[in-house]
Amino acid sequence: MKKILYIAASLFLTITMQAQDRPQPKPGPAPSININKPESFTLKNGLKVLIVENHKLPRVSYTLTLDNTPYAEGDKKGVSTILSSMIGNGTTNIPKDSFNEEIDFLGANINFWSEGASANGLSRYSKRLLELMADGALNPLFVQEEFDKEVAKTIEGLKADEKSVTAIARRVEDALTYGKNHYNGEFITEETLKNISLADVKLNYNTYFVPGNAYLVIVGDVNVKETKKEVEKLFGNWKKAKAPALTYSDPLDVQYSQINFIDTPNAVQSEIAVVNLSKLKMTDKDYFATILANQILGGGGEGRLFLNLREAHGWTYGSYSSIGSGKNIYKFRAGAAVRNAVTDSSVVEIFNELKKIRTDLVTEEELRNAKAKYVGNFVMQIEKPATIARYALNKETQSLPDDFYENYIKNINAVTAEDIRNAAKKYFLADNSRVVIVGKASEVLPSLEVMSKKEKLPIFYFDKFGNKTEKPEVKKEIPAGVTAQTVLKKYIDAIGGEKALKDVKTLATFSTATVQGAKMEMVNKVTKTKSSSEVKVMGNTYMKNVVTENGGYISQQGQKINITGDNLIEAQREATTFPELSLLNEKSLTISGIETINGEDAYAIKTGKTTRFYSTKTGLKVGQSQELEQGGQKMTQSTYFKEYKDVKGIKFPYTTILNVGMEIELTTSEVKINEGVTDKDFE
Repeated sequence: MKKILYIAASLFLTITMQAQDRPQPKPGPAPSININKPESFTLKNGLKVLIVENHKLPRVSYTLTLDNTPYAEGDKKGVSTILSSMIGNGTTNIPKDSFNEEIDFLGANINFWSEGASANGLSRYSKRLLELMADGALNPLFVQEEFDKEVAKTIEGLKADEKSVTAIARRVEDALTYGKNHYNGEFITEETLKNISLADVKLNYNTYFVPGNAYLVIVGDVNVKETKKEVEKLFGNWKKAKAPALTYSDPLDVQYSQINFIDTPNAVQSEIAVVNLSKLKMTDKDYFATILANQILGGGGEGRLFLNLREAHGWTYGSYSSIGSGKNIYKFRAGAAVRNAVTDSSVVEIFNELKKIRTDLVTEEELRNAKAKYVGNFVMQIEKPATIARYALNKETQSLPDDFYENYIKNINAVTAEDIRNAAKKYFLADNSRVVIVGKASEVLPSLEVMSKKEKLPIFYFDKFGNKTEKPEVKKEIPAGVTAQTVLKKYIDAIGGEKALKDVKTLATFSTATVQGAKMEMVNKVTKTKSSSEVKVMGNTYMKNVVTENGGYISQQGQKINITGDNLIEAQREATTFPELSLLNEKSLTISGIETINGEDAYAIKTGKTTRFYSTKTGLKVGQSQELEQGGQKMTQSTYFKEYKDVKGIKFPYTTILNVGMEIELTTSEVKINEGVTDKDFE
C-alpha cells in the first residue's frame, strides 16, 4: 500500500501546483474608456430591462438577475439550493429532454438558479434563446420525482464533504463570523434538507422569483426596437410582485483578536482564515484604495502574503486575501492552507503582514504594480459582453454614478500610499480579527498554545458545526506494558500471523477510484525487495512508480524523475510485502502517542518520515501518514485503511482513502498472493 503514497503525492502536486508569478505589465498612458450606455425601459410588472447593442461579434447574451434582499432559510436551509437545481429542468411547455436537446442543437448555454437565469449564443438564434430562457424561468416544471432526486443528490454531496477539511473550514468560518442565524452564516444539513417539501420549493419560487426587483440585461448583436417587442411579449405577463424585504441585525466583530480552533483528526494540513466584517460599498470614497490595499496584501502571486508564506518560507501552495463589497455586509479574509507543523508560525506571519500594511507606507513599486494589474485587467475585460452586462447591472443595483467606469482608471491612479494605509487601518482589523483554524489538534495544538500566550491570542474551541466545545484531548496515556513491538505483533497476528506473512513472496493489488469525475485504476505489485505502482486514468497510463534495491523513479506523462536521497531510502524501506515484519525487530521503535483516526483511538508508531496508526482495539492498521517534499514544497499525506477482507488466510484492507488535500477513495477488487508479479513489472 505504501507506493500509493508516492503516486498520490505526485498526482496531487500535478493538480495543485500553480503558475508562478508573471512579470507585471509596465504602465503606459491611461486609455480612453467609452462604455456604451444601455437603452433601458421598465415593464408594468417592475422588470427593468437594459439593452446594450454591440455588433462586433454575432453573439448575444441575456442575464436575468433578481436583486432581492438576502434572507435566511432557517430550519429549511437548502430550499433555494434545491430550487436552483430544479428550475430549468424542462418547463410546463417543453419536456426536460427536448428542452436540453434544443439548447445543444443551438450551441448555446442557458443556466437557471434561484436568483436568476442567463443565456448566450449566436445572435442568429437570439429570439429563440430568449424564448427558451423566459420559458424556463417563468414556467418551471416542479415534479416530486425530480425533487426527490435533487434532495438525495444534495445529501450525498454533504456526506462527501463530511471529512473535507476545506468544506468544514468554510462552513464554520461563516457560521462564527456571521452567526448561524444570519443569511451568510447558516448552512445546509441533512436535517434541514429533510424538512423541505416540494411545496416549500414552489412557495420559495412564487415568493422570491418575481419581477419587482428584477433586471434583464441584454448585450450583443441585437436591435433595440425588435428586442424590446420580444421582451414585452415574453415577460409582460410575468405576474407583478415584490419579494419581502427582511431586515437582520448586523453581526459584530470580536472584541479582541482570538483563535477559534476546530479539531479535525484527519487533517493533513491546517486551514487558516483571519477574518473581520466589512461594509465596504463601491460608492465609498476609499473603495479604490481598499481594493488596491487588498491587492498588495494578498491579491495574487505578487501579494505580500504569497511572497511571505510561500516564497520565503515554503509553508503553503498559496496565501491570499479578499474583501467583499456591496449593499450588504461582507468580510475581509486573509488565509492559507499550511502544513500542520507550521500552523502557529503562519498565523504570526499573517498578522505581521496585516500590521505592517496598517502602519507602514507601501513602496512605490508595490503601488505601481497593483495599479498596473487593475488597469490592465480592466482594459482587457471591458470589451467582453459579460463585463458590459455586469457593469450595467452594478450601476443600477449599487447606485453608482453614471461615469463610474469611465473614471475607473483615473480613480485607481489617484490612490496614494497614504490612502492605502488609511484603508488598511479601516478594513483590515488586526486587533479585532477572528482566526479560524481547522486542523489536527494532536499535531497543531501544543505549539499553537505556546504562540497564543506569546501573541496574546486566546484560543476557543468549536466543533465542525460551529458549536462551542471543550479543548480536545491531545495527550492520551499509553497503557502499561504496551510497546511498539507489542502493537506490531498484535497487528501481524490480526491479519494472519507471522508465519503466513513470511510465506508471501509477492503481492498484486488491483484497485479503482473516481477522481474529479474520471475513472482511475491503480495496480500495486510488490516483492520482498521491490515495488511497482501504475495509475491509469480513463484507460491510459498516467503515472508509474518503481522502487528496487538499486534505485527508484516516478514516470509521469512522458517525464521520468529519479527518486533520490532520503526519499529513496524511505521508499526502499517500504518496498516489501509487509514492512511490519522487519520493523518488528527494530528495538529502538517507540509509540509516539495515541491519536484519533476516523473516530477510533490508534497507537502511532513513527519510523523516519512515516507514521503508522494501529487500532488500540482491533490491532489493525487504520492509517498511515508520510512527510513528503517535492519542488521545494513540503506536505503531509495521509492514507486510511478500512474494510479488511480475508485472502488465503491473510486480511487486506479493501477500502483505502488517500487524503492529499482532497480525498481519493480506492476500492480494491482483487488481491493476488504469490502470482501475477514478474521481473518486468520493475523495469
